[in-house]
Amino acid sequence: MVETQVVTEASIFGQIAEFQHEQVVYCHDHETGLKAIIGIHNTVLGPALGGTRMWHYASDAEALNDVLRLSRGMTYKAAISGLNLGGGKAVIIGDAATMKTEALLRKFGRFVQNLNGKYITAEDVNMTTRDMEFIRMETKHVSGLPESMGGSGDPSPVTAYGTYMGMKAAAKRAFGSDSLAGKRIAVQGMGHVGTYLLEYLQKEGAQLIVSDYYEDRALDAANRFGAQMVGLNDIYDQDVDIYSPCALGATLNSDTIPRLKCQVVAGCANNQLADENIHGPELVKRGIVYAPDFLINAGGLINVYSEVVGGNREAALIQTEKIYDITTQVLAKAEQEGSHPQAAATRQAEERIAAIGKVKSTY
Repeated sequence: MVETQVVTEASIFGQIAEFQHEQVVYCHDHETGLKAIIGIHNTVLGPALGGTRMWHYASDAEALNDVLRLSRGMTYKAAISGLNLGGGKAVIIGDAATMKTEALLRKFGRFVQNLNGKYITAEDVNMTTRDMEFIRMETKHVSGLPESMGGSGDPSPVTAYGTYMGMKAAAKRAFGSDSLAGKRIAVQGMGHVGTYLLEYLQKEGAQLIVSDYYEDRALDAANRFGAQMVGLNDIYDQDVDIYSPCALGATLNSDTIPRLKCQVVAGCANNQLADENIHGPELVKRGIVYAPDFLINAGGLINVYSEVVGGNREAALIQTEKIYDITTQVLAKAEQEGSHPQAAATRQAEERIAAIGKVKSTY
């Protein structure tokens, strides 16, 4: 017997209202097997730009929740980084290893095209620059294209650089110095960004501990970077200076936070806090400096934004380096206000959206 999950119209609109989204688009195509959701959170600052990820979700409701949280995060990421972009995200439901085809990606491109530029897609989990090429065949509203096509290429190295800058700023707050030499750092997730981050950390002389859902990835990273490999669930129990979540979201929750033995949390994963209102304050209570996720992982968005506005990788890296200063400001602001860093960063982003919204109030 297969259990059928019923998601009512009221519950769907309730979720959309909770996150204050402008538009949510469900995409379906029988011939290609495409099932996708595009979430457009806010377009006050500009068109919604955010990557598309492909994931085998347990349910459609789980996919909706993911796209709502991710697209909301993109709004704040763009705003706090000073970009003239809104927040959006898309998820394609299915196993990327068996279901991803040229036809499916091009059909998704048609749905993006039908939004007439309100949403610009890019690369995310289980998607590549090659996949962006297929989507580009059906719509011009795509970024993160290969450099051979005049695009900005893989955004992962820039995302890693921004995370590294944010980590150093958080280290300065916690330890009095932003040097990571000799620091024990546990990195969870050996995807593209996590691997590039390890390169920066290794060059600075950090002692590395790694884990990944895929054991072969973790083993490869351990061999390549001279790191200690631990089990997926053991990463939270390591006696380290810094924990860096670089996999999927919600790894900072009521089960894992009490197990942490670190003074800093700084990683590139999106939506790291399972509940911002509960787990943000909990980290402060435990004396852990938290670098807001949507702030320090903004390098990839900065990189694809440079493609949209005709910039280059060098300019993107220069702007990404400013994440260090913004993180420093946010951490100081949170302490002054007696709040937590995620809340302080969110308020800073919302203040910019409100201010620019007033500028755009006349035609």
